[in-house]
Amino acid sequence: MLRAVGVDSPDALFAHLPPEVRLNRPLDIPPGKSEYEIVDYFRARGEECAPPGSHGYASFLGAGVYYHYRPVLVDTVVSRSEFLTSYTPYQAEISQGTLTTIFEFQTMICQLTGMDVANASMYDGSTAVPEAAMMALRLTGRDRVLVSRAVHPEYREVLATYAQHQGMPVSEVDYNRDSGGLDTSDLEKQIDDQTAAVIIQSPNFFGVVEDVRRAAAIAHRHGALLIFVFTEAVSLGLLEPPRDADIVAGDLQSFAISPSYGGPFAGIVATKEKFMRQMPGRIASPWPRASSTSAVKRLLPTSAPIKPLSL
Repeated sequence: MLRAVGVDSPDALFAHLPPEVRLNRPLDIPPGKSEYEIVDYFRARGEECAPPGSHGYASFLGAGVYYHYRPVLVDTVVSRSEFLTSYTPYQAEISQGTLTTIFEFQTMICQLTGMDVANASMYDGSTAVPEAAMMALRLTGRDRVLVSRAVHPEYREVLATYAQHQGMPVSEVDYNRDSGGLDTSDLEKQIDDQTAAVIIQSPNFFGVVEDVRRAAAIAHRHGALLIFVFTEAVSLGLLEPPRDADIVAGDLQSFAISPSYGGPFAGIVATKEKFMRQMPGRIASPWPRASSTSAVKRLLPTSAPIKPLSL
């Protein structure tokens, strides 16, 4: 840079300035910090200004919407043209990109939930729950749903609104006052041969991890399905996937959707392959390859010829 402007030193570059405005001492620049360290620094300074006794907030993992650390580099990467696809595809090449993105999304949800198939997607987690309940009614031919009182109250309110206009009786199962988890004895009392599904959340509204296997065993013993609900998707990366459930419904806000956007967020329904035809929403599938011919046969009429494609 000095050569380009025709001088041989930084001092010569600033020689035209009066001495009193020149920086005549070494620059005392502190060592660099990562983005996370900078955010942590300002958060600590902000807490110093908070009133006494107000530091820290209780975080109930199943109770709402939370901030999650997301590097700004993520925004830069996903904004590149090769990662952008049109939501409403009119061109064939863009449509391929959209379908590929949806397929990868569904694959990730299946890995997290332990289910065979996932949709893409629902309005949000609260509406995914009643959709899953109505799906259970169609699958079982029954008309009653039991929901744990430890499920997010706003989810239960949306479920009640759907149920009112669907003619779907919904009863609430109590939670254990000592553990904060599902009261299985109350579940045993209420479940009957008209119960289509039992709905639980884990971590539940109180942040308690439910015994999914035990709840599933009770539901299945009476011919009902178990619907597993989550509000904190990140928990699925730490806890055992709810493989014992029949249907999984939840919200994906914590996957890089900032609370400042206010919602709605992305809801999903995932289930086992045998229940797929009653699942709401849309499903994107890749073109059949030779190795996936048998899977495609199960989805098409028996009269449809299957010709593997070499892509």
